[in-house]
Amino acid sequence: MNLRHHGDREATPGLVDFAVNVHPAPMPSWLREAITRSVDDLARYPDPTEAEAALATHHHRERDDVLATSGAAEAFTLIARLTAWRRPVVVHPQFTEPDVALENAGHAVDHVVVGSPRRGGLPDFGLETTAIPDDADLVVVGNPTNPTGVRHRAAALQELTGEGRLVVVDEAFNDNGAESLADERIPGLLVVRSLTKLWAIAGLRAGYVLGEPDTVARLRELQPPWSVSTPAAAAMIACTSDQARAEASARDEQVTRWREHLEQGLRDAGIEHVPSSAPFVLARPGAGVHAALRARGVAVRRCDTFPGLDDSWVRIAVRPPEVTRILLDLLSAPA
Repeated sequence: MNLRHHGDREATPGLVDFAVNVHPAPMPSWLREAITRSVDDLARYPDPTEAEAALATHHHRERDDVLATSGAAEAFTLIARLTAWRRPVVVHPQFTEPDVALENAGHAVDHVVVGSPRRGGLPDFGLETTAIPDDADLVVVGNPTNPTGVRHRAAALQELTGEGRLVVVDEAFNDNGAESLADERIPGLLVVRSLTKLWAIAGLRAGYVLGEPDTVARLRELQPPWSVSTPAAAAMIACTSDQARAEASARDEQVTRWREHLEQGLRDAGIEHVPSSAPFVLARPGAGVHAALRARGVAVRRCDTFPGLDDSWVRIAVRPPEVTRILLDLLSAPA
């Protein structure tokens, strides 16, 4: 199984992109201006101190609770190297970079695969906390989870914490804050977040970690110098402003409407899918559909690279209704 496969490999030129989970609208003008202004400071080595302070204030945390990272992916690499994990567990199906980071650091990774069969319906991708081995000293879970779009209860995730265990919650797609643990300092918990999806700045690599000061300090010691660029730090500051908060809410509401349109279209086409709370929908149109769509000019994310899923599943990024119609028409057309 190719755990290094991601949606950007699907969205090749000439295809209508439903594979990459980045907001289709361009970055806001105020964000572009902040990034552009930062170019004047490129002669100096980058310093994320001000950005981390802004992020801490945004989440009602202390400055020492925050570590800016070069995207969420760097955070998983640092976490993998944090200690000699005895039994790291990744809850699947979910984003696979934590697996890759742990394996590259020399750890043997256990998978807890959710998706219990339900009579007459789709699997239930909700997390049962009792499925996590008692001796797991690292647990990684997404909320909402990529690619299922399932949002777990914050209380259930908090229940996973305990003596001798670090729980890492990937909130890269938690744009509205529902069931978020980002604002809580909880012993044994790390929250990983990303700014690149909602604000359409994937190429800038802007993420951060929130956790207890001692854990954050240990991660900081592992981080390469100058990992977070000056433009990325400027984006972090801009994205914590009152203006950004208002626009984030508007973008989230927009994505919700677009997702409802997509899900209704899938229902009308008789295609099974998992109710989502993310900017994507996991659907099961059947084996061969992924390739058939590519042949007709549409890219969706294949899902047989996620543990627990096979080639009958695809992940569909949320797009405006007029673009979504292209996909739905193809899915509804006779084979």
